[in-house]
Amino acid sequence: MHPGHSSARSADVLVIGGGVIGLVTAWRAAQRGLRTALADPEPGGGAAQVAAGMLAAVTELHYGEETLLGLNLASAGRYPGFAAELGEASGQDTGYRSCGTLAVALDADDRAHLRELHALQRRFGLQSEWLTGRECRRLEPLLAPGVRGGLRVDGDHQVDPRRLTRALVVACERAGVVFHRRWAERLSVVRDRAAGAVLTGGATVAADQVVLAAGSLSGRLAGVPAQALPPVRPVKGQVLRLRVPSEYAPFLSRTVRAVVRGSHVYLVPRENGELVVGATSEELGWDTAVTAGGVYRLLRDAHELVPGITELPLTETRAGLRPGSPDNAPLLGPSELPGLLLATGHYRNGVLLAPVTGDALAHALVTGELPDEARPFTPRRFSPAQQKVSA
Repeated sequence: MHPGHSSARSADVLVIGGGVIGLVTAWRAAQRGLRTALADPEPGGGAAQVAAGMLAAVTELHYGEETLLGLNLASAGRYPGFAAELGEASGQDTGYRSCGTLAVALDADDRAHLRELHALQRRFGLQSEWLTGRECRRLEPLLAPGVRGGLRVDGDHQVDPRRLTRALVVACERAGVVFHRRWAERLSVVRDRAAGAVLTGGATVAADQVVLAAGSLSGRLAGVPAQALPPVRPVKGQVLRLRVPSEYAPFLSRTVRAVVRGSHVYLVPRENGELVVGATSEELGWDTAVTAGGVYRLLRDAHELVPGITELPLTETRAGLRPGSPDNAPLLGPSELPGLLLATGHYRNGVLLAPVTGDALAHALVTGELPDEARPFTPRRFSPAQQKVSA
């Protein structure tokens, strides 16, 4: 059939979006025996291509996000088994490492902030150890002499998001997921129920249920009724990649992060010699330009942490868009439109939340309900009726 002609193909589930969240949802759905299709012109792309892959449930703890902490911890706890299962299913290495994180302070204000974070972590029973500046430098000798102290968190791990998405694509293919390498232009709604999508070129895919997992683009899909449209926005992040030559190795043994001049910066070392430095957080709409200012700020702040970083070759600069929600937490499960489920709004935790999201969406697709740990993140918490009840 000519690519421009309309064609109707049916599935139990159509996943719109082929980033890490869409892929893990499609994989888990197919494992449950559902005939699953996925629409995306470049499966494995999206925000995960820019993400550093920190699995930092403890050091990512923020005030006011205690409910999200529970979901983050649940997903982090599943990661070792998830990575092993995915590696076996795909024959691919995901780059999962249990290397830990060191969060450091460069001045008295940062030190006070870290102390408060440590107290909050202990209040929630999280494992972290306070270190002096000298103890920090003993762990990571290349840290700047001015480091005042830090938190050692051995439970925070990392994964390589690019390897992760490649593995998920292969696992999906082996599980029988049908890939439609086109954009979904419009949601199909039949008798007030989601029924598939119209793709670019006019092809249609019919489905009993649809999962909208298009990241920051999730709020722009035509055909979605206003009451079911997810309130997500793009949050720009610029990230750098450097290469650690063999004569400099080992450069860092674990992820190092800090707040420098009020901005968060992190350095994530990969086993293959890559060093990821990120990330800016910019509310600039759909702009994805890499800017001189963004690159400068990241290198400047990273240099304050680890002065030797300026000797490393710079191999890549890139910008991407995180899907932010009004409360910085994901939207998971059935929406206000029957047949339409959401898996978006993961903001800075998309890679971390991949295991729990895949499990939760597969459960909802089969049973119609979210599992207990995901229920606080129903998209219906943003519906006008629910907000009136909450008020």
